[in-house]
Amino acid sequence: MSEIFEPENIIVTGGCGFIGSNFVHYVVREHPGVRVTVLDKLTYAGNPGNIAGLPEDRVELVVGDICDRELLDRIVPGHDAIVHYAAESHNDNSIADPEPFLRTNVEGTYALLEAARKHGVRYHHVSTDEVYGDLALDDPARFTEETPYHPASPYSSTKASSDLLVRAWHRTFGVRATISNCSNNYGPYQHVEKFIPRQITNLIDGVRPKLYGDGLNVRDWIHTEDHSSAVWTILTRGRIGETYLIGADGERSNVDVLREVLKAFGRDEDDFDRVRDRPGHDRR
Repeated sequence: MSEIFEPENIIVTGGCGFIGSNFVHYVVREHPGVRVTVLDKLTYAGNPGNIAGLPEDRVELVVGDICDRELLDRIVPGHDAIVHYAAESHNDNSIADPEPFLRTNVEGTYALLEAARKHGVRYHHVSTDEVYGDLALDDPARFTEETPYHPASPYSSTKASSDLLVRAWHRTFGVRATISNCSNNYGPYQHVEKFIPRQITNLIDGVRPKLYGDGLNVRDWIHTEDHSSAVWTILTRGRIGETYLIGADGERSNVDVLREVLKAFGRDEDDFDRVRDRPGHDRR
């Protein structure tokens, strides 16, 4: 581990999104000496209501694009760190139209890295386990920091690209950067396009839930609160240049998760429809 880093002013990109807003709440609650500037473009996935009610002297919302280099030059000076959550992240959307994923996930990361380099700011990059591809259902192995990248979708390939940019900017330019790759999050403020909220809202609306393929695809589920505490630990205690994997040893198949939701609603565990699987769907 490196020396303890104690930031006082941080930028959180995508801080009105699901995982980013939970991190903002975590920092405000657990670290009262830290002030947060949220930089969010407020696309369909960003909701300022997710950070409503937080003290205005601790949290400031700047509505803008992470690709806007002039904006970054204005707001980055005076901050100790950038924690980069902003991303296009929905696999189905990336298959329908990959272009926004290239712009936000690759070009946006490049712009932030250049701002961190120019202004000498600590940078933490939030990424996904999907950059590693998938494992067989019966494979006893787990992903490690040394697992080769093998992304399957436009989404995961753009996140893999952004990770490689971070590594290069650290090695070539000396940017003080770390990376974390996390498994599937659940918790408050999650957008309804995601798996668990989609099933819940379908049931509330009287729509029969749908499940891709055989439903045996497995994910390691982690509560976003645990993810937030891990990111803070990496930001403040992590070794510069390192990659950290965040998980919860909480593997569940999609069909098991859906059946848990159905059970919570008092519905039969098989009260859903199966639909054609998503192209390139990671198995585990």
